[in-house]
Amino acid sequence: MQRRMSEHLVWVIILAVAGGAWAEARRENRLPGSDRHWRAVRGYVEEVPVEEYRWAPEECYEAFADMKYGVRIHWGLYSLWELECSWPFGQLSWDRKQEYHQLYKQFNPKDFDADKWMKMFKRNGMKMFAFTANHHDGWNLFDTATRVKQRVNWTAEGGPQFEACDVAYSVMESPYGRDIVKELCDSARRHDLKIDLYYSHSNWYDTDFRPYASHPVRTPDMNLPKWYLAAAPATPEEASRMIQRHRSQLVELVTKYGQIDMVCLDMWLGAPVWPQLRETMLELRKVSPRTMFRARGIGNYGDYYTPEGFVPGGKEKTNVPWFVIYPLGGMFAYQPDASAYNGGDWIVTNVIDSTAKGGNFMVAIGPDGDGNWHPKAQEALDYAGDWLRVNGEAIYATRARAGDLWKEGKHIRFTRSKDKRTIYAISMNHWPGKELVLKTVKAKAGSEVRMLGYDKPLAWRVDDAKGLVIELPEALQAEANRPCKQAWSFKIKSCTATN
Repeated sequence: MQRRMSEHLVWVIILAVAGGAWAEARRENRLPGSDRHWRAVRGYVEEVPVEEYRWAPEECYEAFADMKYGVRIHWGLYSLWELECSWPFGQLSWDRKQEYHQLYKQFNPKDFDADKWMKMFKRNGMKMFAFTANHHDGWNLFDTATRVKQRVNWTAEGGPQFEACDVAYSVMESPYGRDIVKELCDSARRHDLKIDLYYSHSNWYDTDFRPYASHPVRTPDMNLPKWYLAAAPATPEEASRMIQRHRSQLVELVTKYGQIDMVCLDMWLGAPVWPQLRETMLELRKVSPRTMFRARGIGNYGDYYTPEGFVPGGKEKTNVPWFVIYPLGGMFAYQPDASAYNGGDWIVTNVIDSTAKGGNFMVAIGPDGDGNWHPKAQEALDYAGDWLRVNGEAIYATRARAGDLWKEGKHIRFTRSKDKRTIYAISMNHWPGKELVLKTVKAKAGSEVRMLGYDKPLAWRVDDAKGLVIELPEALQAEANRPCKQAWSFKIKSCTATN
C-alpha cells in the first residue's frame, strides 16, 4: 500500500511539473520569408525572440481568426489636400512642406461622428476597424502627453534648419480639439467592434526620429533624393529622447482607451536602436498582454502580419495569422476620383478568397477632410454588407480546409466549421446552373444541403464518376429569385472528418 502511494505521489509530481511546463509554453511565431517587412529587419531582429517574451494569449488568436472582415481607415492632414497618406510629403517643395506642417491649425472635421461611422461598419458586416492614430507624417489623432522638442523650419532664411519647439503636434491643438481615437474606441465598444490602432514607428515631424526607417531628414552619407534634407546623425541624447517618446506614445495607446485588441505597427526603427525597441515590446506586453501587435519593425515578436494590396495566391506557409489590407479606391487615404473605386463585388470576392485561404480581409478607405465617405465607397460597403447578411455564416468564425482543399477549379472556394462537421462551398463569380458538382466533399447519408438565403433543403446525390452533385431547383435559375447577386454559398452538414 505504501509503495503504491509513493508511486502515486511521484506521478502527481511529474504531472504537476509537466502541467506547469505546458502552462508556461509559449507560441513560436515564424513569419513567412515572402513578407517584405520581415526581410527588411531580419538582419538584426533575432529570429527567435528572447526567452521572457510572450505573445498574446491563444484565445486572442482564436478571436482574430474569427473576425474575417474589417475596415482600415487612413485619415490625417493629407486628407485636407486629398493626397495619399503621408508619402507625397517627400516630394513637396520646401514651402509646401512648411505649409503642410501647419495644416493642423485648419483641421476641423465638421461632419465627423464616431457613432455614425461605427453603426455603418456594424450594419455592413465589419467585425473590426483599424485607425491611423499616428501616421508617418507624425501628426497624432489622439491626446498625447508627449512633446516634440525639435522640428524642421523648411522656410528658414538661408534654407531649411532645425528649430526648437514644444508641441504635442496632435488633434488637441487643432480647432477640432477633441480626442478622435477616444471617441472611436468608445463607440466601437458600444457597437461590439474590435479595435486596431495604427502607429508608425517613423515620425517625419520630430527630427529626433532621423534617420530611422524613412524620414525626410537623413544623414549626408546616404544616397538622397533631391527633396530630402541632409543633416547630421542623431546625437545619443536625441536617440534616447526618440525612444522614450516612441515608447510613451505606444503605452498611451494601449492603456488610455480600454482594451485595445490590436496595434498596427508600421515601418521600423533600424539596427542601432533595436535593443531599445525590444525593451519597448517587453514593456507593452506587461501593460497590455492581450493586445496583438502587427509584425512590422519587430519581426517574429509580432502576432500577425498584413499582405498589402494583394491576396496571397494560396495558403500562407506560416503559423502567424494574417489580415489582407487592400485599398478600395487605389489609395489608402481619401480618393476623390469616383472612377478609381472598385465595386462591392470586388470586396466580396476578396473576403471569400482570403477566408478560404485561412486569412482575414480589410478594405482600406479614407474619409475626406470633413469626415465623410465618398459615395462610391459607401455604395461598395453597402453591397458587401448585403451579401454578408445572407452569407456571413460561411465566412465568420470559419476555418480553412486542410491542405489544398480550400478550392476546386477557378470558381469554388471552401470554408468549414470549427468542428469540421459542416462544409461551405461558395461558387464565387459563376452561377453553377442546374447542378453544383463537388469532387472533394464527402457527405454522409442523411446529410442536409442548403443554399444560404434559400429556405428549402436541396436534393443531392453521390455520383461515382463526378462526386457530390447538388441539384438546384428551377426557381433559382431566374436571377431575380436568388438570395444574392454573386457568390452563392452551399452548406453541407454532417460531412466526414476528412473534409
